[in-house]
Amino acid sequence: MQRISGNGERLAIADVPTNMLCGLVLLAAELQVDSDSWLAGLRLSPEQLADPSTRISWRQAVDTLRRALPTLPGDGIGLMLGGSQNGGNFGLLGLAMKTARTFGDAVRIGLEYQRSLGPLMTLTLEDSHDGSLAIVASTPDAADDLLPFLCEEMFASLLMLAHELAGEGFRPLRMEFGYPQPACVDRYRALFRCDLAFAQSRHAMLLDARWMQLPFSSYNPVTSQQALSLCQAQLSTLAARGEVTAAVERQLRQRLRDNPSMSEIANTLHLGERTLRRQLAEEGTSFSQVHDRVRTEQALELLQDTGLTIAAVGWLLGFHDAREFRRAFKRWTGQTPSETRLRLA
Repeated sequence: MQRISGNGERLAIADVPTNMLCGLVLLAAELQVDSDSWLAGLRLSPEQLADPSTRISWRQAVDTLRRALPTLPGDGIGLMLGGSQNGGNFGLLGLAMKTARTFGDAVRIGLEYQRSLGPLMTLTLEDSHDGSLAIVASTPDAADDLLPFLCEEMFASLLMLAHELAGEGFRPLRMEFGYPQPACVDRYRALFRCDLAFAQSRHAMLLDARWMQLPFSSYNPVTSQQALSLCQAQLSTLAARGEVTAAVERQLRQRLRDNPSMSEIANTLHLGERTLRRQLAEEGTSFSQVHDRVRTEQALELLQDTGLTIAAVGWLLGFHDAREFRRAFKRWTGQTPSETRLRLA
């Protein structure tokens, strides 16, 4: 079975968007299941999961799943979650794939920018000698107990996306899973409608290579390039940050206008100020650096709203003196807010 090489440090980096977990919270609401306990002690809230700017670590995501899945009724939860996906759930990446020239181009775009969706499995494309291709999914050893759910959600989502891109006539040649046949195998058959094989050496969706040549009537070179540029920009925001750093960022985004102190944020995270300072230092940063970065990101977004004065932007960031905001912004970016606003325009 394929694995992703990695250690505890890598799994603690907060670079995973919360798309899947947000979908799972919504599914729990439909099933009338209380999801509040899923996030206890993880420095996360349902509101933060729904925020597109939120990033969590792989470990936090897996811990949430281990709490969530036992509370949800029945088997095949991953099939239910993945099978409810549509192009809109894939955001900018879905648009970039839909406006590609061919199905093969769409597949390659999806693989290149997959991290922007926060998947807990990594996809690769492998050639076979029999004219088929295999989309292979892998995950760290630390998630072995979650393999059925992760594979169900991943491959069901891929199937829904393929149907939207290539039409309902798309069918895999074969599905391979690296775990024993589950009790809900009939649900697998009903969804994938192809040969199924369990207890295999990999997790894979096999498809006829001829699908890769399928042209898209929705191809638009201008829209495609614009969408790809946005995907690249989105991917560049997934910087490697530690769990504590990401938790501080989430708290600051909610309270920038109040200009919270380090001790206030530490108290919210149920930490002592010295402990928070030490943990941030271990992740290569400090409270002031995190605070300035969050304020810079928010300032750049607010400055695009020409209806806000420079003083109003500063006030929303916790500055009660416009001159103080101008000095701080120039220190962060090397430009004044007015100069940056003109550049952004």
